[in-house]
Amino acid sequence: MDLLTLHIVVPVLTLIGIAFARNLQQTRTIAAIGMGIQLLQSVNLVFAFLAERRGGNTAEVVFAKSIVWFESLNIRYDIGVDGISVAMILLTSVVIFTGVFASWETKDLYKEFFISLILLAAGVFGFFISLDLFLMFLFFELAVIPMYLLIGIWGSGKKEYAAMKLTLMLMAGSALLVVGILGLYFNSAPGGGQYTFNIIELSKVVFPIELQRFLFPFIFIGFGVIGALFPFHTWSPDGHSSAPTAVSMLHAGVLMKLGGYGCLKVAIYLLPEAANELAWIFLLATGISVIYGALGTIAQKDLKYINAYSSVSHCGLVLFAILMLNKTASNGAVLQMISHGLMTALFFALIGMIYARTKTRIITEMSGILKVMPFLSVCYVIAGLASLGLPGLSGFVAEMTIFVGAFQHQDVFHRVLTIIAVSSIVVTAVYILRVVGMILMGPVKEETYSAFSDATWYEKVATVALIIGIAGIGMAPLWLSDMILNSLDPIISAITGI
Repeated sequence: MDLLTLHIVVPVLTLIGIAFARNLQQTRTIAAIGMGIQLLQSVNLVFAFLAERRGGNTAEVVFAKSIVWFESLNIRYDIGVDGISVAMILLTSVVIFTGVFASWETKDLYKEFFISLILLAAGVFGFFISLDLFLMFLFFELAVIPMYLLIGIWGSGKKEYAAMKLTLMLMAGSALLVVGILGLYFNSAPGGGQYTFNIIELSKVVFPIELQRFLFPFIFIGFGVIGALFPFHTWSPDGHSSAPTAVSMLHAGVLMKLGGYGCLKVAIYLLPEAANELAWIFLLATGISVIYGALGTIAQKDLKYINAYSSVSHCGLVLFAILMLNKTASNGAVLQMISHGLMTALFFALIGMIYARTKTRIITEMSGILKVMPFLSVCYVIAGLASLGLPGLSGFVAEMTIFVGAFQHQDVFHRVLTIIAVSSIVVTAVYILRVVGMILMGPVKEETYSAFSDATWYEKVATVALIIGIAGIGMAPLWLSDMILNSLDPIISAITGI
């Protein structure tokens, strides 16, 4: 079994094991072991990828495999990874592993919950290893559909509304993607021959500029919907606020990254001329996402809504950087996807842990938590400092790379938009410090708080693993940055070769 297919097989075997589990203890043990193995596989994949590059393998993708699936339509099981894919697979493994421990106390329909959660993760893994657009779209849908059940059944608040809104919005994005993917497919053999869904083969096709102008909005917006592109972002805050803890972690930490990844690896890479012409339109939309998300966060009083609107801003920054169409900014975009994935997963895990004790997420109803839950409070401060870009943590590395890349443009339009985007850092500092001050500092709000326990062992596993990732990238980012930069060469070459 090849390294990449194992990333699908292990979750499937874990699902089968959970199906035969007899009780809650067996269910969560199997889930933890399965996702622990998955994390070790991903770490092994990183080392194997780096060894390939050190050995002189300069292929665009490594560990490639191709099996005929539907011969008449040339649909194939084409898989392979580059540095960007490997980084995203590692992120997904960390988030789903910690998500299992964050869901340790789930008791209602626990088998079905863990099966749906791991099925979602399996779809994400499949998406990141796919080179065939049909296969990629199939895994994309597999990742999206369990969200409806996870929020609608195990969520809270307006969970039915949030689940339906999220599903309809993402299905609308999927409909746009179908048009774009089929447009690429049926124009992939201009000189005659067999049509193809393979991304590497499609990158060698010179599509007419008129066709590119038509298809680019379908693909970019289709992926942009799940990446919280303004004005298609409205599903995100409601979905985050109603989802259970681990689902919020996967939703914001991983699922939203499918949008940025697809925009970069499909829309920009395969349609570079249209990207060059139309980028300014979408830059305006992403600029609005960055500022609107940050300002919207200040107005929120619910901890989950605060993190949800913050995610709109941070994910808007990812698309903003991608549309700068240069290597440095694109590198920053991928770093931001990874940094935000770890950071927001930590935020949502901590919010769930605090809510489990206080039974409220309203910041005006909490105070003095630091005195009764010091471990969780310190973890929350670390997550907040990463969000506002403190040097030494992953947020600083990602955002600085984005802004340096954005400022490489000499024209006034790009410079002004970059300055506006940079101002979001100030707004971020305002709402992070405000929340930290209100819920952690000051006198203990309620007498009952004194009876609250601090983090349990499984909560410490989840939070510490995420903090190690945040601090590790912040203090030693070069191995990750170099891995991403080398994989950006084909995309940047497609743009600069216009």
